[in-house]
Amino acid sequence: MPFSFAQPDDLPRIVRFCARADLDAVLARLGDESAAHVRAAGFAARSGEWVTLPVTGEALFGVGDGASPFEAGAAPLTLPEGVWQAGEYPAGWDATVLATALGLGSYQFTRYRAAPRKPARFICPDGADEAEALRIIAGAWRCRDLVNTPAGDMLPSHLEAVARDIAKAGKAKISVIKGDDLLKKNYPMIHAVGRASTDAPRLIEIHWGDDTHPRVALVGKGVCFDSGGLNIKGGEGMRIMKKDMGGAAHVLALAQMIMAANLPVRLHVLVPAVENAIAGNAFRPGDILPSRKGLTVEIGNTDAEGRLVLGDALARACEDKPELVIDMATLTGAARIALGPELAPVYTDDDALAADMAAAALAVDDPVWRMPLWKGYESQMEGDISDMSNTGAGPMAGSITAALFLKRFVDAPAWMHMDIYAWNPKARPGRPSGGEMLGARAVWEVLKKRYGGARG
Repeated sequence: MPFSFAQPDDLPRIVRFCARADLDAVLARLGDESAAHVRAAGFAARSGEWVTLPVTGEALFGVGDGASPFEAGAAPLTLPEGVWQAGEYPAGWDATVLATALGLGSYQFTRYRAAPRKPARFICPDGADEAEALRIIAGAWRCRDLVNTPAGDMLPSHLEAVARDIAKAGKAKISVIKGDDLLKKNYPMIHAVGRASTDAPRLIEIHWGDDTHPRVALVGKGVCFDSGGLNIKGGEGMRIMKKDMGGAAHVLALAQMIMAANLPVRLHVLVPAVENAIAGNAFRPGDILPSRKGLTVEIGNTDAEGRLVLGDALARACEDKPELVIDMATLTGAARIALGPELAPVYTDDDALAADMAAAALAVDDPVWRMPLWKGYESQMEGDISDMSNTGAGPMAGSITAALFLKRFVDAPAWMHMDIYAWNPKARPGRPSGGEMLGARAVWEVLKKRYGGARG
């Protein structure tokens, strides 16, 4: 079921989101009897703890240091079922971000089993932009569902079906090039990576918006399962490779949000959707692949396949002369070693874009971290008998060299690459374990500010 906020006539109970530093002041407002009850219960406003007040039935919900509205995201699956309304929350919290956190904290993946409980429902907080919060929640739920779905039910053909649904809902045009037609249309790297699968590789493109509006291209890595190819991964490394289409899930979610908001842009979404499988026709280490850009690429490792499919897609994106190109991809393990699962590395040469992303990430609690496109490492991408290699010279700086590889396929005034994880190894408030939309809310905030905000 899609998420919705409860209505005021649903007779809500009141919940007060209380930070540790505010506890004494909150208790003073509640009166001596309630304060004594709260203290006797041992409530100290630790993150996620709660207590019911006598007589009124209100609740206090602890949000720790109260640094972010996302601390309230634990409430939907912690408080008892029923309808609740935020009576108060820490100063400085943005009401729309709070509404978003409550929606994201209500998410449960139920495709294969029933949820253990229903989430508590909330009335949209006073002062929040309900339509905006619902757009973001719907996009994030879509992204999480896509990433959480096992590859057996989320191969390139399934991803295409989802893209068609999104395009239809947004009244956008969609086109798909698949199988050997990729060679005829000059997408050789997408074809090479996906040709060993029984589910044909394809390039999915969505076009939406007024031609007079600024052109924005979103490119998402759609490797629906990554075995590693002939450089096969170990069992543990393969376990969650259903999430290797996380970049595609992110850009499709963003497209859904952009179209729902009627953002004044000319949108071009590109998803190279493949399965990196093993068969007699799989591409091999040492192969030289041509590319749409005209560069030849020597394959050092078939497990560095995401940058290959993105290279062809980025080259195509730039042919329409967009003013901004953003790609999102679960690209490297090196990014996780550098920044862990919670921070999305951002690569761009555009200082203004990087500053906008940093500000947006802070505003909506969707953290990112700018990383360097260090020119000193560019020589590591040179091939022995080709223009390029798809692997660096060694294990160090792997996320940077991957970004430098992609940069060679981009010709646009502004470009940003995000090496996302798309996965929460453990649950946090508003962020359940499993598939996650990481960095896309910050991107959405940047797009709104650059292109005039929502119009619907």
